[in-house]
Amino acid sequence: MILYPAIDLKDGQAVRLLRGDMDKATVFSDSPATQAKAFEDAGCEWLHLVDLNGAFAGEPVNGAAVEAILAATNVPAQLGGGIRDMQTIATWIEKGLARVILGTVAVENPDLVREAAREFPGKVAVGIDARNGKVATKGWAEETDVMVTDLAKSFEDAGVAAIIYTDINRDGAMQGPNIEATEALARAVQIPVIASGGVSSLTDLTALRDTGVISGAISGRALYDGALDLKEAIAALK
Repeated sequence: MILYPAIDLKDGQAVRLLRGDMDKATVFSDSPATQAKAFEDAGCEWLHLVDLNGAFAGEPVNGAAVEAILAATNVPAQLGGGIRDMQTIATWIEKGLARVILGTVAVENPDLVREAAREFPGKVAVGIDARNGKVATKGWAEETDVMVTDLAKSFEDAGVAAIIYTDINRDGAMQGPNIEATEALARAVQIPVIASGGVSSLTDLTALRDTGVISGAISGRALYDGALDLKEAIAALK
């Protein structure tokens, strides 16, 4: 199982939100690129980047910070937030991004996900963010009636590289991930599932790994707070 250190970008800084609330942001670094390099130096295999402003704006906002991260590191990075058309997808992949994460458009324009996955094999993931089993979009500001499993299954034949499943109620709350729901989703689809939201200890990571069906986990606040040691966690997951 791969551990993805998270760098959430707001106004050019690396922050963490509590349950997706933009008004509850804690700034962890004024230099996201320096933070990314520190994660790489600790041995991470991937980076997980989120353009928080972009998720609300519907277009990239923290592009300069993302480009600085790509320039400073050599590990593959995936990015979500405000990526809602083919031009933006193509631009990011040309700039060296290993994977784009499509969230809101996966609900509103699933054909775009399919087109992108065909055009850029292995480079398109679907981000499914849920509150109480139902998908939320537009930076989690809008709730839909779409069920998580239904959305995931609709992309079974699309060739997407991964599904990143976030339980919004757990995100940034340091209360542990929703292992039961994540495992159920991973067993329901053939697409690799990456867990996000609430991963706050080595115990959480090993519990996710021990399901045998979850391919990755994303952690942010726990790494910044020191509740999770990145080197130790990577070694434990080997």
